[in-house]
Amino acid sequence: MFENLSHLALQQYWWVIISLLGAFLVFLCFVQGGQTLLYTIGKTPNERTMLVNTLGRKWEFTFTTLVTFGGAFFASFPLFYATSFGGAYWVWIAILLFFVIQAVSYEFRTKPANLLGRKTYEVFLFLNGAFGTILIGTAVGTFFNGAQFSLNDMNNVNWETPYRGLEAVLTFHNVALGLSVFFLARVLGALYFMNSVDSPIVFERSKRQVLVNSVPFLIFFLYFLIRLLLKDGFAYDSGAVFMEKYKYLNNLVDMPLVAVLSILGVLGVLYGIGISLLQSRTSGIWFAGGGTVLTVFSLFLMAGLNGTAFYPSAFYLQDSLTIENASSSHFTLTIMSYVSLGVPLVIAYIWWVWKVMNAKKIDEAEMQEEDLHAY
Repeated sequence: MFENLSHLALQQYWWVIISLLGAFLVFLCFVQGGQTLLYTIGKTPNERTMLVNTLGRKWEFTFTTLVTFGGAFFASFPLFYATSFGGAYWVWIAILLFFVIQAVSYEFRTKPANLLGRKTYEVFLFLNGAFGTILIGTAVGTFFNGAQFSLNDMNNVNWETPYRGLEAVLTFHNVALGLSVFFLARVLGALYFMNSVDSPIVFERSKRQVLVNSVPFLIFFLYFLIRLLLKDGFAYDSGAVFMEKYKYLNNLVDMPLVAVLSILGVLGVLYGIGISLLQSRTSGIWFAGGGTVLTVFSLFLMAGLNGTAFYPSAFYLQDSLTIENASSSHFTLTIMSYVSLGVPLVIAYIWWVWKVMNAKKIDEAEMQEEDLHAY
């Protein structure tokens, strides 16, 4: 089946998969967003324990999706992996560091006589939630604004600044996406608390945080989106990369399905926020989460399809990476495509585990059970 597809069709297929993984990763960052709200919503140790434990049941999903996203990118588009991870390594080292301290915190926060104490690990969780989301969003922003690299004849990367990717923060459009992800994660985290914690006080505080964080999220996201649609983009044709006016807006026009997904995604996020604030419903996380997946999915599709360079070189335009010049061989993509047929089974398993874990809302009584494995 897959072996009969052209190389370009396989490249497009794998860019769709990468885009979907990236979209689910951003949704699952509700864990990171919730971690930044531990002291805002949890005013007592017992309340914070409830919040940490409801997040603790899901944090591995985020971590696993991040690893899967990186692994799939490496296997399908190895030149991007080599260029970004081999050149902009300070950004990726920072992201990995903040995710490592998250794993350590969930493991050791409630261990008897732990060396650092609960509060230190809760600070680690806040740092992971804040810097992890902002850095990931800022890094993805370079897909649309370019990075300072060049490639030699052997495709070895030369990073043209000593900051190794950290210079991305000097472009506000990148940072706006990072802050959008940060505040969106906080909105999703608060919505998740409303859905999974059985406490009227936590519910009301979470509802307030949905409102407080929705405003800056909308400001930064609308700035990013409007600026994106009006800016020149990185297009390519027959291997030559050039700047095209309104490139990303043109992508939406040329790919109407992507435009529809984008609109539905934004409406889904707004609807999830609206029913949570106006009707105090607990299902807002599902509408906002689904909307997040559709919106981020469409952004990734805009970045890599329709003759668009998905990792542009702002230093030397012709070294920009596209799904055609950065991908694995036809044979490798074919084998990987057969493996990808098992993805629906993995998604079904995750859904089942999620449903079992959330069959009963967390409450203070449960946190006091002696035989409970508490984070």
